[in-house]
Amino acid sequence: MRKPFVAGNWKMHKTVEEARLLVAEMLAGLQAVAGVEKVLCPPFPALLPVAAMLMGTEIGLGAQNMHWEEEGAFTGEVSPRMVAEFARYVILGHSERRAYFGETDETVHRKVAAALKHDLVPIVCVGETLAEREAGATEAVITRQVRGALAGFPPETVAAMVLAYEPVWAIGTGKAATPEEANRVVKDHIRATLAEMFGAEAAQAVRVLYGGSVKPHNAADFFAQPDIDGALVGGASLKAASFVAIAEAAAAGL
Repeated sequence: MRKPFVAGNWKMHKTVEEARLLVAEMLAGLQAVAGVEKVLCPPFPALLPVAAMLMGTEIGLGAQNMHWEEEGAFTGEVSPRMVAEFARYVILGHSERRAYFGETDETVHRKVAAALKHDLVPIVCVGETLAEREAGATEAVITRQVRGALAGFPPETVAAMVLAYEPVWAIGTGKAATPEEANRVVKDHIRATLAEMFGAEAAQAVRVLYGGSVKPHNAADFFAQPDIDGALVGGASLKAASFVAIAEAAAAGL
């Protein structure tokens, strides 16, 4: 059985002091949730202070992005070596990175390779826009993104990764795919593509999250789906009570 996984992506929210306050507020509640892998992904300035607060707990820490080079003349970027000093996870290929900062399947692949080199667990995001969905291109887009990000890696390496299906039209809009619709995309497009590339065993081992307006009131419905293993949570992770409630919903499905 795949272990449930819940990650909070704080995006560009929270100063260092605000991050400390949020972690302090949610820490006891998250620690009380057993059987679920829980990860916090604050902005870069908060990684070190949050790492210190999570020390000695089972709660993981993730970065929201990174460059693929280990060092160099890349002003404003953060290398995998720097991320690996404090974090174990890194979100790669998030739709906002693709939409606003020109990330491509090729650059996501390079980042995945760099993350693996530094023993980071990549949380690889895939998802279609509203225009692509309405054009009936969901399968083509998801398949292309999965292949582009993961081609060439060994099956056992892919099996240990985390993927996140985040339909772009459902991020920050208050809209969400229905649980059944999200599960169908995960099963028929993501896991099916993984099976073609790496075999059925690896495809079934990969944990696939849903991301897109996950809230306490709908989280359990997504977690009840057989091919959805958790959530990549945006806005709801900025409030301690709501993120803890989502983690509890994941645990309740065990």
